[in-house]
Amino acid sequence: MIVRGLKWGLLLQLAVGPVCLFIFRAASLQGFGAAEAGVAGVSLADGLFILAALRGVGLLSTSRKPGSTLYLVGAGTLILFGFDMIAGMFDFSLLPAIPIAEGSGSGGMFIRAFLLTASNPLTLLFWTGIFSAKMIELKLRSGELLQFGIGCLLATVLFLTGVSLLGHLAHPLVTPMTAKWLNFLTGILFLYFAYRLVVKWIFKPAEPTA
Repeated sequence: MIVRGLKWGLLLQLAVGPVCLFIFRAASLQGFGAAEAGVAGVSLADGLFILAALRGVGLLSTSRKPGSTLYLVGAGTLILFGFDMIAGMFDFSLLPAIPIAEGSGSGGMFIRAFLLTASNPLTLLFWTGIFSAKMIELKLRSGELLQFGIGCLLATVLFLTGVSLLGHLAHPLVTPMTAKWLNFLTGILFLYFAYRLVVKWIFKPAEPTA
């Protein structure tokens, strides 16, 4: 069942999002070690969400759509990260406590990746939906569902480690000017993800419930 969860988790990882871009950027600018610290932060946050989903914990599991506050928190976090990366092109940081520029250490990368993952308001709802569907489809018992969840978490670790490796291979090609443009473009993409989240928040209530 762990292998089944691993396969399903790898399939889900193919949808490239802000976390994947964040890890690739970290590896290409700061090296494999810093990116792996970020992978650890992502995995910890994802693991906590998976445990919460498996136990049926959290407000999101009792509603078909998350509340407005959760959408705004997620969008606000992406906007803050996005503008911080754009500001990095001009050698300025909006978040000096845990700077995102090349000088930040592995500890800062771990915290940043953890916060970025934990701030996603749809993650718990997503995992709850996945596990509910698989429990019904495969008629899984609680122990088997736990193994499936472990497989999904392993998929996160393996996929993002692969992303880190690709970013690390690109590291020698990244000049200071390239790094600034990578900051800028990644920041723009983060703002786009925030925009999509806000649009979902605006139009979600209008969706039919039947």
